[in-house]
Amino acid sequence: MNLTLKIWRQKNKNDKGRLETYQVSNISPDSSFLEMLDVLNEQLINEGKEPVAFDHDCREGICGMCSLYINGEAHGPDRGVTTCQLHMRKFKDGDTIYIEPWRSAAFPVIKDLVVDRSAFDRIMAAGGFVSVNTSGNTQDANNIPIPKDDADKAFDAATCIGCGACVATCKNGSAMLFVSAKVSQFALLPQGKVEATRRVHNMVKQMDEEGFGNCSNTGACEVECPKGISLENIARMNREYLKASIISEDEE
Repeated sequence: MNLTLKIWRQKNKNDKGRLETYQVSNISPDSSFLEMLDVLNEQLINEGKEPVAFDHDCREGICGMCSLYINGEAHGPDRGVTTCQLHMRKFKDGDTIYIEPWRSAAFPVIKDLVVDRSAFDRIMAAGGFVSVNTSGNTQDANNIPIPKDDADKAFDAATCIGCGACVATCKNGSAMLFVSAKVSQFALLPQGKVEATRRVHNMVKQMDEEGFGNCSNTGACEVECPKGISLENIARMNREYLKASIISEDEE
């Protein structure tokens, strides 16, 4: 496959940035999108030019680092996959492909296609911890009875890899799907109920302070999420937040 690539190049967050055009040839349709970028970077290095900076790690769809906007879609034209799982057979010979970083005020560009997603880390940190009784009579987690429906929903929420596709896709740059997934995975389990009130308040507060927008209720986040995180989690987080607010008022 011979392709034309329109790639966003930006030195740092203060640089204006621009799209630059590159040509790559003899790309195998069976190679992954990141392998195609590896070919381009090897080509640029051989030409004495600066390679394109992009995030990657596991290349197995687990870490969420390979976050790219491809032809206007988070993680590209395929569904239920991350960028590293996207294969070039989804494109045609002679195609022009636009490759950009996530677009969100809360995700400033570090360089080229790499964005700073540390806002997610701060939201997670605001959630605090899960209390565990270490008195010597600690009950093994596997011995705590949990309804299967709750366990399944908690596991579904826990599949969120924090890639940020939901933020990049939302017209308001909302992080509600990400935050709700992290709230849900604890809210559904008995181990997470001790700090439940504090957790949902602190995480939502931190989300707002980071500059993420409000939920737009269009559902684009769920469609583009590579792990299929459900909008039901947002509804659950809203209920948890309301319940926590009532409890806080009663305590006062």
